[in-house]
Amino acid sequence: MKTLHDQVQEEFARLQTRKHFLRNCSMGLAGVWLGGQSMAADRVGTQPDASDAGQSIPHFPPRAKRVIFLHMAGSPSQLELFDYKPALQKLDGQDCPASFLAGKRFAFIQGVPKMLGPQYPFQQCGQSGAWVSDRMPEFQSVVDRVCFVKSMHTTQFNHGPAQLLLHTGNQNLGSASFGAWTMYGLGSESENLPGFIVLVSGGKTPSAGKSVWGSGFLPSVYQGVQCRSKGDPVLYLSNPDGVSLQQRRRALDAIGRINQQTFNETGDPEVLTRISQYEMAFRMQTHATEAFDLRQEDKATHALYGTEPGKESFANNCLLARRLAERGVRFIQLFHWGWDSHGAAESEALNGGFKTRCEEVDRPIAALLNDLARRGLLEDTLVVWGGEFGRTPMRENRGGREMRFVGRDHNPGAFTMWMAGGGIKPGISYGETDEIGYEAIENKVSPHDLHATLQHLLGIDHKRLTYMHQGLPQRLSNVTQPSRVVEEIMA
Repeated sequence: MKTLHDQVQEEFARLQTRKHFLRNCSMGLAGVWLGGQSMAADRVGTQPDASDAGQSIPHFPPRAKRVIFLHMAGSPSQLELFDYKPALQKLDGQDCPASFLAGKRFAFIQGVPKMLGPQYPFQQCGQSGAWVSDRMPEFQSVVDRVCFVKSMHTTQFNHGPAQLLLHTGNQNLGSASFGAWTMYGLGSESENLPGFIVLVSGGKTPSAGKSVWGSGFLPSVYQGVQCRSKGDPVLYLSNPDGVSLQQRRRALDAIGRINQQTFNETGDPEVLTRISQYEMAFRMQTHATEAFDLRQEDKATHALYGTEPGKESFANNCLLARRLAERGVRFIQLFHWGWDSHGAAESEALNGGFKTRCEEVDRPIAALLNDLARRGLLEDTLVVWGGEFGRTPMRENRGGREMRFVGRDHNPGAFTMWMAGGGIKPGISYGETDEIGYEAIENKVSPHDLHATLQHLLGIDHKRLTYMHQGLPQRLSNVTQPSRVVEEIMA
């Protein structure tokens, strides 16, 4: 029996019916011709398989089966967490040299700002001797499990475009997210849960909105499904009062027959997505409720993570990530909002909200890594942590005046991410920034390099997993910018 994925690919490769074709072309003969060219192009280059790649996906034995991506939305300061710069401390309070400002674009810095030294003390931790600030005391105990990449850099200095670039490979709207590409290439291991699940904490979604887990130009069946850590995992998942599971089944069967007839008439693969989502929702009514029920965990586990069932928190989401990984969910994406460390308000400042954000994530992150390891899941689960860019080594000012609270502006030139498990070499640091943490200068890693590397660990050749769109074989690692697999960080 053909899978939904196979059906989608076959229908994208077939010509649509005359009725469907004409219905979608409304600009005269020229429009018909152009539309036909566009649709044909979109159908030609589908998922690589044995016929065009020499082998099926995965292209080679994967080191990781699944991904847990922890995104700190707003971008934490690497200079207060993992990139220790004692030389910057000596410059604290001095006027920023003009050479540091020439040709740079900032979100808020104006005039001549003051240099800003690290706001918290650092110490070396573990056998690796990694430098970590006192804001992450629990994380200090697991540094030997992770690989720091301190030479990340990006081309974007505003949140929305930078988040899109990090997650979709393109700073503009419309491209497919990393999770969607993973689903497109590898599919799901779980029959009863979505293969790509998103959990949000901190009170807000990322600046770029839900596009950072969208499917873009890929069929929408591959987009992420946002779930909640309290109440029903998905809104309206429970049946209304007076409606039994059997009644729901009969209703879905009737809807399914109508949708199947529509698909037979039009060949529209989005109808298959609709059928699939109805069926997935029905299976989730039983299985998702169980997977998201944190009350099933023992007291020791709750103490390890600092979780409180019934609340929405990053800690709860980390424990849910482990439970979802156990149940075969391929891509689990956690967003924690509130890391935009400006000096305009105490809730964001380095001497205010930043401390709170660290307290919210420190214990759960350490617990997640230890819990995955003790259950034998870390070796084939790729855990990724980071923001969309870094922070400046100078203090933020607005209108040429220092802010009341201590903050740093956006810095695309350098930031730190870390990875663990899933084929990553543990206990190392890769890449370096200059002596004040302003620019990546050694073994620089771009978002496209990151994508190529993570896909490689999943058994995907990033140059071969493509999808024809707008006349180009699109890929996550970008077709117009060079990208490389960072083999030096692989075990």
